Amino acid sequence: MITLEHLSKRYGQNIAVEDLSLEMEQGKIYGFLGPNGAGKSTTMNMITGYLAPSGGRILVNGMDVLKEPEKVKRTIGYLPEIPPVYPEMTVEEYLNFAAELKKVKKSERKEQIQEIMERTGTWDVKKRLIRNLSKGYRQRVGLAQALLGYPEILILDEPTAGLDPKQIIEMRDFIRSLQEKHTIILSSHILSEVSAVCDHILILANGRLAAAGTPEELQSRMGGRAELALSVKGSKEALCSVLDAMEAAVEYHFAAEDIKQTDVEQTDMEQTDMEQTGAEECSVRIYTKENEDIREELFFRLAEAKLPIYQLQVNHKSLEDIFLQLTREDEELPTQDGDNNGEADKTQEAEQGQTAAGEAANQTAQEDTAHDSDL
Repeated sequence: MITLEHLSKRYGQNIAVEDLSLEMEQGKIYGFLGPNGAGKSTTMNMITGYLAPSGGRILVNGMDVLKEPEKVKRTIGYLPEIPPVYPEMTVEEYLNFAAELKKVKKSERKEQIQEIMERTGTWDVKKRLIRNLSKGYRQRVGLAQALLGYPEILILDEPTAGLDPKQIIEMRDFIRSLQEKHTIILSSHILSEVSAVCDHILILANGRLAAAGTPEELQSRMGGRAELALSVKGSKEALCSVLDAMEAAVEYHFAAEDIKQTDVEQTDMEQTDMEQTGAEECSVRIYTKENEDIREELFFRLAEAKLPIYQLQVNHKSLEDIFLQLTREDEELPTQDGDNNGEADKTQEAEQGQTAAGEAANQTAQEDTAHDSDL
């Protein structure tokens, strides 16, 4: 369980995260969405204990990150947006080094590294220098080090960056398989990836939580009035008479030009019938009252008016539409950051993510020197 209570982070006068409160349950996958500079990486760095919050507190399994940092860090595996790998090492050398830093017992180290390399697809390149690997394989090596020690919580910042489409699908399946033993927090700019992988979505904008919920809950909450795309064989006047008589159809708009045939190939009989009767095909978008389903009533009214239906489709609001709507609305609110601070915050976050694992490694290495006899 991860709990954020009124969390905030400031860089001078700039606000990266502001009054962020939420709870994340064990065994679920949470996705952070937000434009550049929204505070995603800053929030992740504060959960790992690398950054101290300016206000509020973070509890991981009941432990305060500031009061018990060492215990909290043992439960977290972190993959920054730029993997903290050492290019002069081979993959196997680097993972052995990371396992030693994480105090994985010597008796378990070899078996654990082999298992994780096989699961992340890095076994075949274990003898290669990291500098000679592609960006996608470096990402896999970074994920492998995050899994060492089998932490309860995995924090993944852009885990599929640099992967080809086949590798992205494999990585999605791999992340879902980790859900059984790990709570996972990931950020991504690929909305379809978040929708496909995550149980819950957290949308950040200007350092604030704009919305939270499952993909289905967000679509239901932000869906507003329903939209139907309708095409019928008949005149505009006849169709208008039907729609005007329906109370739930609050608004409708015809296409710019009525077409004589649909995009779907028509039969010769249908085309001949339309030519003989001089009938048109009318395409219209219908907007209904919120949570109103008019399809059944519409069907019977059109049948009574002898207006055959060629197309009837409900258009649902996509995750992309919801994301753009929420972030656009939040950008209109006044903030102390100003319009030019987003990119600066993003740059600062990236630099912090890049150096986080390095500093943590140095600190842990000093501790290991004193406790090497226990390994």
